[in-house]
Amino acid sequence: MNPYIQSILLGIVEGLTEFLPVSSTAHLRITEALMKIPLDDAYWKMYTIVIQLGAIGALVLLFLGRIVGFIRTFPKGENGTRTWLTHPISLTLIAFAVTAVPSLLLHKWVDKHLGSLAVIAWALLIGGIVMWVIDAWADRREPSTESVDDMSLGQAIWIGLCQTLSAVFPGTSRSMSTIASGQVAGLSRPAALEFSFLLSIPTMIAATGWDLVKEVFLNKTVGADGVAVGHVVMNSERWIVLAIGLVVSFIVALGVVEWFLQWVRRHGFAMFALYRIILGTALLIWGARLIGS
Repeated sequence: MNPYIQSILLGIVEGLTEFLPVSSTAHLRITEALMKIPLDDAYWKMYTIVIQLGAIGALVLLFLGRIVGFIRTFPKGENGTRTWLTHPISLTLIAFAVTAVPSLLLHKWVDKHLGSLAVIAWALLIGGIVMWVIDAWADRREPSTESVDDMSLGQAIWIGLCQTLSAVFPGTSRSMSTIASGQVAGLSRPAALEFSFLLSIPTMIAATGWDLVKEVFLNKTVGADGVAVGHVVMNSERWIVLAIGLVVSFIVALGVVEWFLQWVRRHGFAMFALYRIILGTALLIWGARLIGS
């Protein structure tokens, strides 16, 4: 298949799934496998991570007013009750740091041992069940925290720790782990969802930016001609393919985020949990036959 067409399709998948609690990583890898793209190809592994910047760009644009409001009220907050440690900006950065350290330490081991479609299938299935149970449980109780503006330091640390699961087990979904852990910590659905969005901004910018720099510019090897090249050798076609994925994911994500917010406020997360369970089960039964291991 033409790589430009592949990039358009992957950009659509990324934009559709990045902020839904269904794992964009799982859907990108499944799509790549269906298109016969080798899952261990260094360029496509980098591409899969970096095009998430497009979706993150859409989120920043949509939440720009809210982000500016947070910056304007730092450190006392909208109601004047926050501190340097408990302002939403601080809580977001603390949760990011809690996630980043173990994720960075475990990255190579996870990439080597937990990148198979079988692991992704189990993560989708188990995560779907956990999400369904937690959402049903949370629906029967009054949340203690209705807004991100009222979150505590302990809640942020707990959510950051739980988000590490999405880095360790591909297919878990960063969005699912932050939303479910937020509900367990007493956040309302809208608050858990908003904090998930806020936390995704530094998390994904750091992860995608670092992977691009590391794979293209830092991991140097010596070619046959004695010239040092990056681990991923880029040419004009590869840059264009990457740019297409970024632009398409940005455009698609713009439409998905608003729809997702409205859906969750009315219906909760049960539909996404059921979808995860069905997809994970289907992958376990037919995945190896259709798209390989």
